Amino acid sequence: MLAMFFWAFVVGGAICVIGQIMLDVFKLTPGHMLSILVVAGSILSGFGIYEKLVDFAGAGATVPITNFGYTLTAGAIQEVDAHGIIGVLTGMFEVTSSGISAAIVFGFLGALLFKPKG
Repeated sequence: MLAMFFWAFVVGGAICVIGQIMLDVFKLTPGHMLSILVVAGSILSGFGIYEKLVDFAGAGATVPITNFGYTLTAGAIQEVDAHGIIGVLTGMFEVTSSGISAAIVFGFLGALLFKPKG
């Protein structure tokens, strides 16, 4: 059990270090850095590498933003197998809709509870 926590920390930390290096060394904007990490997760998912990383590191690979690219690609691949080419679009929305909906709802509730700065 302790090894699982260790590897989740190491892998999640490594992904965050890569993002921080992009910000500090390459002087990328946060938007560029996030886009690169999402695309990297998607590419690794397409080659079947990210799923192995998730199996190995658990939350260390599913919490960082790279998981969003992985989820989009995995959903699209799953739906293409089931429904053909139209599954490319429907799969991405079907798999990620609950996470995006939760982010919107919790963001709204947070804005109601706290004073948002505009």
